[in-house]
Amino acid sequence: MGFVVIACFAVAVVAYFLLVLPPQVLVIGLLLAVVPLCIVLFGIWLVDRWEPEPRLVLVFAFFWGAGVSIGAALLFDFAVQTVQSVFGGGKSELSDILGAVVQAPIVEEGAKGFGVLLVLWIFRKHFDGPVDGVVYAATVAAGFAFVENIQYFSVQVVDQAYGGASLAGVFLVRAVMAPFGHIIYTACTGFALGLAARRTGPFGAIGYFFVGLIPAMLLHALWNGALVVVGDRFFSYYVLVQVPIFAACVVGVFVLRWLERRVTRVRLAEYARAGWFDDDEVRMLSQGSSRQRALRWARRNGLGPVMRAFISDSTRLASTRQKIVSSRHSEAARAAATRDESELLAQVAANRALLRQPPPFPLV
Repeated sequence: MGFVVIACFAVAVVAYFLLVLPPQVLVIGLLLAVVPLCIVLFGIWLVDRWEPEPRLVLVFAFFWGAGVSIGAALLFDFAVQTVQSVFGGGKSELSDILGAVVQAPIVEEGAKGFGVLLVLWIFRKHFDGPVDGVVYAATVAAGFAFVENIQYFSVQVVDQAYGGASLAGVFLVRAVMAPFGHIIYTACTGFALGLAARRTGPFGAIGYFFVGLIPAMLLHALWNGALVVVGDRFFSYYVLVQVPIFAACVVGVFVLRWLERRVTRVRLAEYARAGWFDDDEVRMLSQGSSRQRALRWARRNGLGPVMRAFISDSTRLASTRQKIVSSRHSEAARAAATRDESELLAQVAANRALLRQPPPFPLV
């Protein structure tokens, strides 16, 4: 059902773009928008390497942002403009400022954040904590920013052709200076929902959703407001305000990644004490370099997919254990997490048996 909704919105968005912009201009906008998209997707991949999320869920998240979130923002903006034209005499400078600083942050972050909440509700089994929340939120935001950039770049191509501002300036700001803008905003909501995944159930996550929206909307408004207010002092503002915000987010992601590795080490050590792993396996699974050596050994012996599954299932097992330990869920939710734990333990045992058929692999 979710993909049907996405498909309907996506068709409507494409039809709208084709109605208002020439196809050749859209092609230029699309090609330019691929540049920041590649930058953003590479960043998401770096964050997601420790416990990669299922591709189906990432596809759902991306197209929710590219279709539903964009469609909702366009529909709301159309409704506002219609009301203004009927009752307010059309657009004004004040309405443009309110649209950028108030309307856009509320509507866009609400639409993107709701997509992350849906991922939590629909794919809860694969939503283990804050890092997952950041990855899913960033993927939703990447889809949104990609389509929004197509629109901005295409409109600027037309504007430049009629003597307006340079396309190069818009490309510099959106693709080079701030490709991670939407990712940072929506990541606030994703982080909050990642905490909810460990601490509460589906309905309790709604409260975390609204808490996460507050910094997401404020950061979005800060960026949009600066574009309106600072004028020719924009680059000074960018260096003094936006660069530190981006640096703080990068540090935050590194901390989350370190905590994720620590969870893997601590929780797998508990399973080791119960006899499910040995100490060498725990060390291998808790260190990125040891994982890479184990994967290289497995590929040489034709066991690459088995080793990848062993590492992935073991990491998910640690995250599932963390969810059980820190959970304030209902009994039903705890029972579901316990079932996931049992399934993962069985899969880990089966993959280990396959890996130990040839000579022992180098664990450390």
